[in-house]
Amino acid sequence: MATVFLVIIYISFISLGIPDSLLGSAWPVMRSDMQASFGFAGVLSMIVAGGTIVSSLISGNLVQRAGTGKITLISCCLTAGALLGFSMVPSMIWLVLLAIPLGHSSWSRRRCY
Repeated sequence: MATVFLVIIYISFISLGIPDSLLGSAWPVMRSDMQASFGFAGVLSMIVAGGTIVSSLISGNLVQRAGTGKITLISCCLTAGALLGFSMVPSMIWLVLLAIPLGHSSWSRRRCY
């Protein structure tokens, strides 16, 4: 049973860490498809960082109300949904909108582990 929990913790930790480096490696291809500037990646990074800051400020209350397990599950789902959306968006405005849940979901690995 301990091994199962260890595998679940490992998978959730990896899944929450993926978005941190994804934008830097995917942006050269994404920007050419959307005719965006290199600088717009900085705008997306700032939105994600801002979401992380805001959600970190409210994380204590969320963990007390819902528990660490539920918050981690919700965070993984938000991350997966935002990354899936990043792969299918037709325009830059969608990237901006999907950067918001991506930022809000990235706090849990800092808070829960």
